[in-house]
Amino acid sequence: MRIEGAVALVTGGSTGIGAATAERLVARGARVLVHGHLAAEVEETADRLGALGLVADFAKPEQRAALVSAALAAYGRVDILVANAGLGWSGPFTAMPPDHLHRVLDVNLVGHLELTRLLLPAMVERGSGSVCFVSSIAGCLGVAGEAVYAAAKAGLDLFAESLRLEAAGSGVDIGVVVPAAVRTGFFTARGRPYGRSLPRPVAPETIADAIVRVIERGRAESWVPRWLRVAAAARTLTPAGYRLLSRRFGEPIRL
Repeated sequence: MRIEGAVALVTGGSTGIGAATAERLVARGARVLVHGHLAAEVEETADRLGALGLVADFAKPEQRAALVSAALAAYGRVDILVANAGLGWSGPFTAMPPDHLHRVLDVNLVGHLELTRLLLPAMVERGSGSVCFVSSIAGCLGVAGEAVYAAAKAGLDLFAESLRLEAAGSGVDIGVVVPAAVRTGFFTARGRPYGRSLPRPVAPETIADAIVRVIERGRAESWVPRWLRVAAAARTLTPAGYRLLSRRFGEPIRL
């Protein structure tokens, strides 16, 4: 899809991957709407990029609806949706408070399904558009201590796969970027630092570049780093061996 002149909404766009993506879209001539839940961060990023900032708590349905209304009021349409807002939580599933469970599902999965439902029909009617979901390797392989986050990302990935089949021939591209570890504040916010030697954390700009390529080229999927596809294939082809290695080399979490 041609980015120049398009209107792009980036959820979770005030920091990390979202901010880096917003910067690249602005550089390519898009009119960018930067979403975040902290007003000060949104204002700083939007001012720095020359974008429009929109503040909303992505875990609340009424604020998600208001976010879409504000985006459409600003430019009349949204051509590109970068579904990036994310929230983690680390610890044994049995210790996870119910409110955190619902918030992780709302932010990572339900919210982006709702936004897509609100924005996709107009894209289809215009015969042009792009939706790019930022998933996670956790949703493809599973991660101890992040069961709900992994479930949400797995749901997002399969939603995108299914929606891609529905959107075929409509002029709307549905893409997914699957990152591993990224050098952002995500791991601090989830309550546990990143403790693996592999894969090594990459810069958020690396993921932003992958997102832009997916949008520009209409690609279905991009993994960062690419070699992680091998791990996903091993899980499918030799599940017993994969699980043995995962228990041996994964971060230990016990119920």
